[in-house]
Amino acid sequence: MSASDLAPWFSRPEWPLLVALAIGLLIGLERERRKGEGNARSAAGLRTFGLVGLLGGVATLIGNPGLVLLAGGFIALAALAAYWLGDRKDPGLTGEVALVVTYALGVLAQTRPALAFEAGVVVAALLAFRVQLHRFVRDRITDQELLDALTFAIAAVVILPLLPNRPIDPFGLLNPFTLWRLAVVAMALSFLGYVAQRLLGGRYGLLAAGLAAGLVSSTAAVAAMGARAKGQPALAPASAAGAIASMIGSLGYLVAIIGAVSPSLIVALALPLGFAAFLMLVYAIWLVRRTPKTADGETVGRAFNGGAVLLFVALVGAFSLVSELLIRWLGAPGALIGSAVMGFADAHAASVSMATLLAGGRVTVAAAAIGVVLTLTTNMAVKAPTAFVTGGRAYGRQVTIGVVLLVAGLWVGVGLARVQ
Repeated sequence: MSASDLAPWFSRPEWPLLVALAIGLLIGLERERRKGEGNARSAAGLRTFGLVGLLGGVATLIGNPGLVLLAGGFIALAALAAYWLGDRKDPGLTGEVALVVTYALGVLAQTRPALAFEAGVVVAALLAFRVQLHRFVRDRITDQELLDALTFAIAAVVILPLLPNRPIDPFGLLNPFTLWRLAVVAMALSFLGYVAQRLLGGRYGLLAAGLAAGLVSSTAAVAAMGARAKGQPALAPASAAGAIASMIGSLGYLVAIIGAVSPSLIVALALPLGFAAFLMLVYAIWLVRRTPKTADGETVGRAFNGGAVLLFVALVGAFSLVSELLIRWLGAPGALIGSAVMGFADAHAASVSMATLLAGGRVTVAAAAIGVVLTLTTNMAVKAPTAFVTGGRAYGRQVTIGVVLLVAGLWVGVGLARVQ
């Protein structure tokens, strides 16, 4: 039987009524299991919820808006009465609210049956996973994590849509919407890395911590891992693996933010970045395998650093303007010079600025790709001295090997890309 054969049946009024009944029975199934027994049991179970969902559908099909409101008011009053006369040991309103929601979904099912049923499944899941959700919120999430999550939500849902999506500077480079979107991407990637760090422990905790830290600053991650290696020399290989992982995470972050500005530049950089990341990943895994299984994981910090994210966005805007001035003065080579110099301070900001120039037609794809590789090369020059100063000789040597592999992978990848 084809979909066209079923279409007339789905258009019949019985179908939305069945969906309304199914929603009530689905939610009622979960409520029946928690209903309890004796005089303290809940007032509504499988049959009541099924009838309430069906009532919403029937009231809607009759076509009288007043009847829909009257029936809804009756359900709300019945729910309040059940709460008032129920077991006072449980002051929660979950069951009563679920009853009203079931009626509303029964009404919705008459015009949007698929949407209503999807919402019903979500409601049933929220009720069924009550214990797990409570335990997760109370025991697993800290106050700082909640604040970070709300900060990210405000940045992505509230601030971003309000920003103008057009350049506001004379050169046509500073687009508030694009710049803030980069901030949101930075927060999201850092949050994902933080979650991975919370889930993993032992030897792989440092690896996950490095990946998370690299989403903000791989240089800072190298210094932090170096301090740990100096304090616990036995963990030097795992600390070095975390530092190398931060560089991998930094490359992944770079791909995401450049892709948000200029997807064509990502295509040009696919081979150099991919080859460099592969070499470092193999090396990081080898370092982890050299670490004792009893190694402790890194202490969990914040989900993301808001100040670092804002600084990054400011650097992107500032360097875009500097690059534009260099182009006007020296032409396309000026952008490459500026990119290489700024790489010592922040590879992400300089690389995204090259992508911005490419998107604006100021440089070619090849020039932008070379500019990004130059930026990463000069940025890596800071990593080795930092590793030796903060972590000692063994740690510094291991990190330096990773730096060499990254730079070699980048330029070998550039050469292979040109050959192809």
